[in-house]
Amino acid sequence: MNCGLFSVHVPIEGAQPLLMSHIKVLCVENRPAYMGGLKYMLETAGYEVTSATTGDQALRLLTTLDVDGVLLEYDLPDAAGSAVRAEMKRIKPDVPVLLFPGVGSQTPFLLRFLDAYLQSPARLESDLRDLGGR
Repeated sequence: MNCGLFSVHVPIEGAQPLLMSHIKVLCVENRPAYMGGLKYMLETAGYEVTSATTGDQALRLLTTLDVDGVLLEYDLPDAAGSAVRAEMKRIKPDVPVLLFPGVGSQTPFLLRFLDAYLQSPARLESDLRDLGGR
């Protein structure tokens, strides 16, 4: 699938399909053409994806939907991603929110990270503590 500046060849490299898992992700990307690629990669990995293109829309969806994680772009047309993330954490502090700088060469890595976290948050948290020397 070609989405303008990037092509999707492998959904999420190394990701295992999440059969019957029904993990729900809110994906916030301000460019509809890029959203298609992100949504495709996440759905191919087994996630249920709800999309939003603005911070306001994302906050409304987070308030009304049950989601397991959020993939949130920094650069939104109506707000800074960091401000939207702060409000999301106020609304639902236990839902992980991964900020990303827009679609680019790092996108597959970020999606693998999100995939690993959502499949085993306790394990990943432990691994990050180990890396930090705590």
